[in-house]
Amino acid sequence: MEIFVPHGGDSAHVLKQTTELCIAAHQDDIEIMSYGAIANCYGQPNQHFTGVVVTDGGGSPRSGVYANYTDEDMKIIRAKEQKNAATIGRYNAQILLSHKSSEVKDPGNRKIVEELKEIIVTCSPEILYTHNLADKHDTHVAVAMHVIRALRELPLEVRPKKIISMEVWRSLDWLCDEDKFVQDTSAYPNIASAVLGVFDSQVSGGKRYDLAALGRRVANATFLASHSIDEYESASVGLDITNLVNSNKSPSDFILEYIVSFKSEVLNRIATFS
Repeated sequence: MEIFVPHGGDSAHVLKQTTELCIAAHQDDIEIMSYGAIANCYGQPNQHFTGVVVTDGGGSPRSGVYANYTDEDMKIIRAKEQKNAATIGRYNAQILLSHKSSEVKDPGNRKIVEELKEIIVTCSPEILYTHNLADKHDTHVAVAMHVIRALRELPLEVRPKKIISMEVWRSLDWLCDEDKFVQDTSAYPNIASAVLGVFDSQVSGGKRYDLAALGRRVANATFLASHSIDEYESASVGLDITNLVNSNKSPSDFILEYIVSFKSEVLNRIATFS
């Protein structure tokens, strides 16, 4: 576990200042799914954002100038990029766990669960963000499941007040409107671009996550409501999983309820005009 404190200070003290915590699978996932939290804390004296990246970045796709980079080269590059993003975004701290994706996708990996428990207890955030259960990336869903396991093993009184799962690989615009957690991402558009653009190994390497993430946020804001003007210029969509974590319900049953609600909404609308 590496703890990077962009603006200096004792890491143990800094982590305790955390108010919003994001636990993500890969380098740049934080910047894609939790920019709203980054912006909430940016330059604020009493709000502090901490990021956690679980994997080491070794399996990243690469092309162009990065085409001949080895997995070990990519690990170094991606860690540097993540630290640069943390510096630009004025993160409270950036934690790098550096596990292989294959390790993360092992549901019996107790080491990751124990690490996450330690981080959550130390940071004691008010809000925790992670991946959503309907994401189509295996490693993202695996991280979300590890987070749920870790939280459920902690006493209720030390769990965050809110636990939100966010979109990355697959949008959450399909959720019924009343089920959406909508987060304003309009603030500091220059910072929003910068924290994504710093991941050059991905952007120049053939994946325009910078344009895609910013475009999705604008689309979210515009298509959020059909009969009113836009409330936000840019927005991210998530699903509140606090009740899932604080219950014995299975993650599969939990997400299925929202899929069924979406199905019912679509079929009912069609039936109205049939």
